[in-house]
Amino acid sequence: MSHAQPATHVAQSGFGVHTRGRGFTEITERLREALAQSGVHTGLAHVFVQHTSCSLIVCENADASVRGDLERWFARLVVDGDALFEHDAEGPDDMSAHVRSVLTGVSLALPVHAGKLLLGTWQGVFLWEHRAEPHQRKVTVTVVGH
Repeated sequence: MSHAQPATHVAQSGFGVHTRGRGFTEITERLREALAQSGVHTGLAHVFVQHTSCSLIVCENADASVRGDLERWFARLVVDGDALFEHDAEGPDDMSAHVRSVLTGVSLALPVHAGKLLLGTWQGVFLWEHRAEPHQRKVTVTVVGH
């Protein structure tokens, strides 16, 4: 790792993600492309999804059963159509999707070193769609560094 240096470069880009409904879409490669285009060698990549019913997570990327287990656990934790929820303007998965998004988050900060995302061997970045129906999602990537 290097010593402290001032950030001399900021690059911002975005891309769309078409989801197939509730579940995970890996976006790691799209982030690597955005980082390569940024020209930043050392710094920080901030990833933000511009929606309130999906989220971003860093998760196991080698075994899909991990994501399946997460989905099943969240289905038990935050139940679609729960009588507790008043907000159901777009159906029984409306408020549960918002709760899931708040619990998991809509942004990530990822370290950049030697022009690469500093992810672990089995880590990938995923957009987690919380709505039952397919959606088009917008992701913004801001890379700061030198």
